[in-house]
Amino acid sequence: MATSFSCIKEDLSISLKKLVNGTDIRGIAIETKEHKANLTPEIVALIGSGFFKWLRSIGDNKNNLKVAIGMDSRLSGSILKAALIDALIKEGVIVFDCGMTTTPSMFMTTILEDYKCDGAIMITASHLPYYYNGLKFFTSIGGCEKEDINRIIDFSMNDESSSKNLSGEVKRFSLVDDYSKVLVDKVREAVGSEKPLEGAKIIVDAGNGAGGFFATKVLKNLGADIEGSQFLNPDGNFPNHIPNPENKEAMESIRNAVLKCKADLGIIFDTDVDRAAIVSKSGEEINKNALIALISSIIINEKNGATIVTDSITSTGLSEFITNLGGIHRRFKRGYKNVINEAKRLNAEGIECPLAIETSGHAALKENYFLDDGAYLIVKILIEMSKLKKEGKDIDYLIKDLKHPKESREIRIKIADEDFKAYGQSVIDNLKEFSHKVEGWNIEPQNYEGIKINCTKEEGWFLLRLSLHEPLLALNIESDIEGGVEDILKTLNSFLSNYNGLNTKL
Repeated sequence: MATSFSCIKEDLSISLKKLVNGTDIRGIAIETKEHKANLTPEIVALIGSGFFKWLRSIGDNKNNLKVAIGMDSRLSGSILKAALIDALIKEGVIVFDCGMTTTPSMFMTTILEDYKCDGAIMITASHLPYYYNGLKFFTSIGGCEKEDINRIIDFSMNDESSSKNLSGEVKRFSLVDDYSKVLVDKVREAVGSEKPLEGAKIIVDAGNGAGGFFATKVLKNLGADIEGSQFLNPDGNFPNHIPNPENKEAMESIRNAVLKCKADLGIIFDTDVDRAAIVSKSGEEINKNALIALISSIIINEKNGATIVTDSITSTGLSEFITNLGGIHRRFKRGYKNVINEAKRLNAEGIECPLAIETSGHAALKENYFLDDGAYLIVKILIEMSKLKKEGKDIDYLIKDLKHPKESREIRIKIADEDFKAYGQSVIDNLKEFSHKVEGWNIEPQNYEGIKINCTKEEGWFLLRLSLHEPLLALNIESDIEGGVEDILKTLNSFLSNYNGLNTKL
């Protein structure tokens, strides 16, 4: 009997660890014909209890811990939140129910004076399909690292009685109102005006995620005309488009709205508002490299010589842009936590690094606790927009000198082999040898993941790397001449076609 129970417990532990996705928990919360639910209320309650035990193990406060809980607009959010709250109350926790809010604001519950929580949990799965959900964890030092998540899972399997003699309670807060005030005050203080956006038409596309508040509680209070904003109402079915600044349909949606409404600026957020992008009044989509260039311009103007950390797939033109501004560009690994942690490491070494930003739209500023916060990123842009307006300039003036590649392409190559990480790594290792035989191909010496090859004849480069979470190789290519990308692909195809475990239809 004991052996049987031990096996069940071991199976459960394995199941929980499969939900770990980098520094998040993610799983199927709504069962479909194709997908069986593995992030159930029971599982979430178990993990919530593990988070409490982990918090108690690392802090001085052993009793009356305060934990904030929030969620985005996902359909399964309410039932998972109820399960979390119930589990934490049973542990004697004082739960701050923050309702629907943003991921970055949940971190702020550990900082803001009226909250000062020991920890926080955000229920979100970012831009993934409606049937997914997940958990993100915070303490006052930031988001939990992967090692922390694994310890939380271990504590989830710990049957030891904790605070059963204590009685928890629930307190309800309107966190989104409190956080909106922080953002509004930031703009007012920087610009020196109560209504600094008066006379400006600025619209928001929230994609039916949690970001609709930014139009009504931030922009409107700053004096902006927000008429024409769209998809502000939370709807976990995401009926209009995926709330994702990297999504072509989503960007076209906000671009069309800007042009139709003759807006001065368009803003788009992902589901839980830790990412953002913008569209200028002319309809220029400012995301990915252009967004990095824009915020880098603002930051380097504040701190000349600053180092900007990005992920690995940023363009050559962006590097030149940052250098010409007087900054230093440091390409690092994909993954927003990788980028943020590298920026923190550089600062610890005495290198001034105020910004860590990934092409996905995750932007973290040192002045804001290195928190990847789409709303705070937009606030920085609004402040600069207000200043430029006095000079008769629009926000895209800041990136007028950014050089865009003639051609660029991103391709995802599926790996069929069961041990996809080992298989993918062998492809990368063998490509290193192959590249030596190709005239004009040179391996980039400063590279932190996969293999990056500079292609002299094609006037470009490519990066082949293992995906962080999926069984595939990600290929990014850039060229400054017409047909350059196709020429690189032809040579790559001659190499990749030797691998039966790859889908090599490039």
